[in-house]
This record gives sequence, C-alpha cells and structure tokens, in this order.
Amino acid sequence: MTVQKRRVALVGLGMVVGAHARSLMDLADRVEVAYAYSPTAARREAFAAQFPFPTCERLETILEDPGVDSVIVMTPANTHLDIVGRCAAAGKNVLLEKPVEITTERATRLVAACEAAGVTLGIVLQYRFRPAGEALARMLAGGNLGEIAGCSTTIRLWRPQAYYDEPGRGSLARDGGGVLLTQGIHTLDLMLSLAGRAAEVRGFAATSPLHVMETEDMVAAGIRFENGALGTVDATTAAYPGFAERIEFICRNGTAVLAGTGLDVAFHDGRTELVAPLKTAGGTGANPMDFPHDWHRSAIADFLDALDERRSPRISGREALKVHRLIDALIEAGRSGSSVAVAADGA
Repeated sequence: MTVQKRRVALVGLGMVVGAHARSLMDLADRVEVAYAYSPTAARREAFAAQFPFPTCERLETILEDPGVDSVIVMTPANTHLDIVGRCAAAGKNVLLEKPVEITTERATRLVAACEAAGVTLGIVLQYRFRPAGEALARMLAGGNLGEIAGCSTTIRLWRPQAYYDEPGRGSLARDGGGVLLTQGIHTLDLMLSLAGRAAEVRGFAATSPLHVMETEDMVAAGIRFENGALGTVDATTAAYPGFAERIEFICRNGTAVLAGTGLDVAFHDGRTELVAPLKTAGGTGANPMDFPHDWHRSAIADFLDALDERRSPRISGREALKVHRLIDALIEAGRSGSSVAVAADGA
C-alpha cells in the first residue's frame, strides 16, 4: 500500500466543523488542509480564529485547484446533491456528513453521480467507530453470542425549542426529517451494521406537544429483521435532559447491551464482559456537539486508508443508503398505520 499525504478542503463551516478540524490537526502527518470554505464571512472569520487553516469564499477555488485530492462536505442536507455532484465532476473524492440527502431518491442520485465520476464517496456515520461497538461487532461475527433473536434500540435525546427555532431546522425542505434522519440516523446505522438488514416495520411517528417543528420528534415502532429477529425502535428529542443511546441484543448464548460508549455482555454460562462503563457519549442534550472528536478522526482515517488501499470506505454511499431506506419505512409506517416493508438494498 502506498501512503501519500493528501491535500483536502473543508466545505461548510457550521456546527460540526470543529470535530473535523480537530481530527485533521491530529492527522497532520497524512493530510494538508488546503482550504476551508464558507460563503459567509462571519463563519470564515470565526473558523480562522480557532483553527490554523486557510479559508476561501468561493467553492470554485477548491474545484479548480488540481492539487486538492478530496473534500469533506458539511453543508445542510438539502445542498448535498448539488455540491457533491460538482465535486465529483471535478474529480474530487468526497467524505460527506450524514445524512446523504433529504430524500432517499436524492441520496441515490448523489451516490450514482460519484460512481459515474469514478470518485470515492464516504459517509460520516461515526458511531461505527466507537470501540465498544467495534468490540460487539467482533463478538457477533465470531459467534460468541450465537444467533440474534431480538434487537431493540432506544434513542432518547433532548433538544430545546431554541434548537428548532433556527430557520430551516426540523423542516422537510432543509433537513429532510427530524429525530430519525437528523439525530437517530447514527444509532440506527450502527444497529443495522450489527443486526443485519431490517425487513419490516410497523409503528407510530409524530411531532410531540413539546416542540414546534414540521418533522417528527417522537417515534415508537416494532421491527422485524431479515434474519427473523424482532425488536423495537424508540426515538425522541423530547426526553430531558438526554440519555445514552442504547441497543440491546438478545442472543442464543447471552445478552449484550451497548449504551453510549459502553458495552456490557452477560452470557448464559455466568461469564460477563464489560468493555467499558455504560455511559453517555455526549451530545445527547441541549449541546449536540458535546462529544469527543475521536470517532470523527477514525472515520477520516478510514477514508484516507480507503483512498490509499483503493477500496471502499467502511461506510460508503451505497452502505449509507441502507439506513435511509429503514427511516423511510419507519416514517411511512407512522403515516399509514400499516406494516411497511423496508426496501431491499439496490431497490
């Protein structure tokens, strides 16, 4: 494998840029940040006051620079199709903050555009890089816990009304969805990576009286996985003050509880395994950015490894479409009151 130092650019200097910028500083031996772009002068100035990277006011500056190898896109979800499409057409590899786009149709078009241009697309769903989740993935893959009979996921977060008072936040036009697509997507993606494809859902999705917003802030659903396992999805941003996300696996040989940054496993033969204490990973309350940047750093490092090794990132565009299809089914089940099949991969 040939390892090369790559020139990258940041596109969008909003809420999540700090986690990326700190990660790139940690990875300075592998990357050089050529530009940090925002069309807003105030955002460029605020960013420059915190981080030692050059800024620019035009996306074209990045697209026209042949020395820029890759871009990290952190703009609002409804801009992704256009911006990523332009980057791909310019031959830039793309690491994209979730969600892929505001609808699965637009997300699919974005993925196809990158494939047609022959550029690498990775999606930032950083929960897969938490050590406790990786430990559970190895345990399940190794057969230690046996077959999965049940998998239930709880996402009880808190966002004050002030969070949704920002123009466009919690709207279909800008965000595409509420607690599922904007917040819960991380935990749902991790769940699918561990339990396998979801086949069918039924349940409820609504906006609670606790928030004034267009999209859903409360979801309660049952889920059947392709392997026959049953479970539930319980998601909200109305649970004050915010709690650690939790995925519980009921398996033939024991039960595993993944909560926040921790993993606790109890086997039927009396053995127990504690990978880390069950505690919140941060970002569950009023400050969504209250979490360490370690998992973002791991996601960026995997993207760089994928470029060097000429392989797909762990979470490619095609891989990320799986959680989008699950979210579509959950919303449709809540809207229709009926059982909804989750679209198959590639559908």
